[in-house]
Amino acid sequence: MSNLPYLIDESARSQDADIWFALPAGFVALPLLELTQEGNSTERARPGDALRPLMEAFPDLSSRQQFLTEIAPVRRMAQVLLEAGTIHCSLGLHADDEGDGGLLLALFTLSWRTTDWTPRSVLASRAAASTEDAEHIETLDLPCGPASLVQTRLTGPPEAGRAAGRQLLQVTGYVPCPDGERIAILKLATTAVERGPHYRILLRDIARTVSFDNPLPDVSDED
Repeated sequence: MSNLPYLIDESARSQDADIWFALPAGFVALPLLELTQEGNSTERARPGDALRPLMEAFPDLSSRQQFLTEIAPVRRMAQVLLEAGTIHCSLGLHADDEGDGGLLLALFTLSWRTTDWTPRSVLASRAAASTEDAEHIETLDLPCGPASLVQTRLTGPPEAGRAAGRQLLQVTGYVPCPDGERIAILKLATTAVERGPHYRILLRDIARTVSFDNPLPDVSDED
């Protein structure tokens, strides 16, 4: 695993970056702002451009059309996520190896929550304990500090298209910032509610990569 290459997004080298994380294969970052726009301007990235890496993974036109049908609700959800303060969103697409081999879609989001100063372990525990109807709660000891993980089920909102009204599985990681005044909230949502243990493992792995200190080597873009 240590020999696998990572693709570094340009935002990771931004002077304003204050959190870093890594996603496994199968996830593609979605530019929320562009997804909410018409995309008629050649100066802006169109939704089709944002989804191109996933589109190219399908061998035939029929599969691509099915995928576009499935992804349509994500575009509608983009506006909702922006209004909720989401700063990153990625779409996960994986084959259901334990089922019929179909596609399993997952939505990963990252947002911030501000709070009064509190010890980080208390912040993590309090965030988990305040979750209503939690099916699973656990504490995490991450390289970046204490955190918690919660699994819940919710109903897809009207903006979710075909997933509207359907039961969704959501796994949430609460990772307090070292300043004790903010919590990074990592979420994985999917309609594959029977895959709870797998998505908990997936979010744990993502949470373990979270860093509040720049983990990238101090090299130039040319290097």
